[in-house]
Amino acid sequence: MPDLSFAPLLHGDYLAWLLAGLRLSLLLTGLTLLTALPLAVVVALMRISPLRLPRLAGEACVEAVRCVPLLVHMLFWYFGVPELLPEGIKATVYAGDIEVVSAWAALTLYTAAYMSEDIRSGVRAVPPAQLSAALALGFSRLAAMRLVVLPQALRITLPPLLSQTLNLWKNTSIATVIGTAELMTEAQRVESATFRGFETFALVTVAYLSVSLLLTGLAQWAQAKLSPSGARR
Repeated sequence: MPDLSFAPLLHGDYLAWLLAGLRLSLLLTGLTLLTALPLAVVVALMRISPLRLPRLAGEACVEAVRCVPLLVHMLFWYFGVPELLPEGIKATVYAGDIEVVSAWAALTLYTAAYMSEDIRSGVRAVPPAQLSAALALGFSRLAAMRLVVLPQALRITLPPLLSQTLNLWKNTSIATVIGTAELMTEAQRVESATFRGFETFALVTVAYLSVSLLLTGLAQWAQAKLSPSGARR
């Protein structure tokens, strides 16, 4: 029987490494949500614009992002984008937390592309008469979308947006490929130092599962209580 023991991982430096990785994974999830959601709204509005140019630009952005694996986005922002910068700025960028910034940029664009489709579906689910009534009352189209249509659309799309948040939480693990010190990277560091692969990745599995179940429960609650169909029960 193998000598399995979690005790060495539950105190000292090893626990500190895992907790630091967990904090960074949660931070990446939160920061990405703060930037991806507004960007998703903008892209969704571009895609339903009556003007052809913004509509085509929105469609191009979504397809360009969704048709490329997240791994490639990570590598592009880490290895590719900094090479376009002047040498002085590039040196400064590489001297800082470029891994975190690159992961944040890649996750933001990737998440926003998928969220924008959910928001667009939510906008289409709002009866067109709502927009017509707002325009008849003297609202501009932008004001009508912002004050009348979007609040209803976001309420409709809240459950799928929470599902996208769950995907985002799991996608943070891919940032390990560019050396971001998130949970998976720190887990590999602990495993290399202790040679306790089963125990290390069992703890990591529990951490991912716990946060995922929390987000899943939140999505189910939102579906039951905050969606229009749930609100009428």
